[in-house]
Amino acid sequence: MGVTSAGILVYRRSGSQTAFLLGHPGGPLWARKDLGAWMVPKGLIEAGEDPPAAAIREFIEETGLQPPSVGQALTPLRQAGGKTVLCWAAEGDLNLTGFTPGSFEMEWPPRSGKRASFPEMDRIAYFDSADALTRILPSQAPLIDETLLLIERA
Repeated sequence: MGVTSAGILVYRRSGSQTAFLLGHPGGPLWARKDLGAWMVPKGLIEAGEDPPAAAIREFIEETGLQPPSVGQALTPLRQAGGKTVLCWAAEGDLNLTGFTPGSFEMEWPPRSGKRASFPEMDRIAYFDSADALTRILPSQAPLIDETLLLIERA
């Protein structure tokens, strides 16, 4: 079985406008990338872990924020690298001042033998739907489209 991640796509509504909470990945590989680089807070599901519970755990680990209740399950995605992404849409207007990302380690600079620590996400923000679609990884854009359809039908 391939690698599977779980995440939560938080959105907030104001009148007819919908904004989506996206995170910008931390670390030197993403430092100069913006459009098409933001993503849904997500991470790997541990062996035997309930996917919605993994989505909540990963959201907290990546942002330091408590997510709203897990809502509607979205259609699973398969990313170019083969990873499957399970995601839930959840409505909420989170206070982003409490953003405290977790960290990860990697060899940096490459082939130096040195390890450095970087934030999982270096920033998070709400973006209106049109802006979110330009900022999110192209492979995750269908999550926004599907959430907008769900909101429209509600």
